[in-house]
Amino acid sequence: QVQLVESGGGLVQAGGSLRLSCAASGRSIYRMGWFRQAPGKEREFVANIMWSTGVTYYTDSVKGRFTVSRDSAKNTVYLQMNSLKPEDTAAYYCYLRPRFSDPEIWGQGTQVTVSS
Repeated sequence: QVQLVESGGGLVQAGGSLRLSCAASGRSIYRMGWFRQAPGKEREFVANIMWSTGVTYYTDSVKGRFTVSRDSAKNTVYLQMNSLKPEDTAAYYCYLRPRFSDPEIWGQGTQVTVSS
């Protein structure tokens, strides 16, 4: 069974940076990415990457600030977050879709808190 292990969250001041990592134990990866959920809000898409092509997608609010990347040899996806804002404060969840037709597999979440 595929498992995802996230790391890299923490507390940072506005304007700072953090890098999240998510390592997958499985071998089949179609797409990996990140969602986030702030208190009292619905979970929202942040970014993802197509594993075979490296094509990336971002929600508008993070474009130009966040970068999603992958290390195929390590089955790991990263989220580099720069110019962080207090509104980026949320629990960040990594996800993996093994194949196009498969449902997503979710990580345990890692908290990112941005102070003003």
